[in-house]
Amino acid sequence: MINESPKTELNEFREALESYAGAYRVELSPAVIRSLCDYYALLSVWNPKLHLVAPCSPKEFARRHVFESLLLLPHLPMAAHVADIGSGAGLPIIPCLIARSDLSASLIESSNKKAVFLREALRRTKRADSARVIAERFENAPTAEVDFVSCRALDRFEEKLPTLVKWAPRPSTLLFFGSERMSGLITGLGLRFVQAQIPFSERRFLYVISRT
Repeated sequence: MINESPKTELNEFREALESYAGAYRVELSPAVIRSLCDYYALLSVWNPKLHLVAPCSPKEFARRHVFESLLLLPHLPMAAHVADIGSGAGLPIIPCLIARSDLSASLIESSNKKAVFLREALRRTKRADSARVIAERFENAPTAEVDFVSCRALDRFEEKLPTLVKWAPRPSTLLFFGSERMSGLITGLGLRFVQAQIPFSERRFLYVISRT
């Protein structure tokens, strides 16, 4: 996603995956790395038209987007089914689906154009059989029959947080990314949660919230 040849970008992305894995305490097999590279290459082609993510270097995409997404994995048991809200570029759920073949997901995205990208990304990474894309606002979608709900970059996320919590099934675990300010909003909703600071970031956190 920088002004280099696609081959050079892809090599930098692959090298970043290999070099940062230890810092994020994940193991990536050669097959997983290949699929993540396929995902990155596809997103790089679609991004100029759909503005899926802000422009960034391959290294930053690996660290900020892929590895941050993979922070969900320790919280997802075997065969977990996840509802991912505002999937957009497929973050955080597509990297998780690539890394863990036992996972399944419903990707809820209000933009029809981005939903097309998501379906193609799932097809390209051979994860289409374990995921479905729902092209509508989560408020208009039936509450998913899942145990986990993830959300990373929903528009007006803090404003919509109470509605999203109400929409989530009971019981379930909510895996949300946000600023430190979100802790006060979650507390105000009377929910129990654990707050974990994201590696290499001073102001961003992963919130693991119990919806009972």
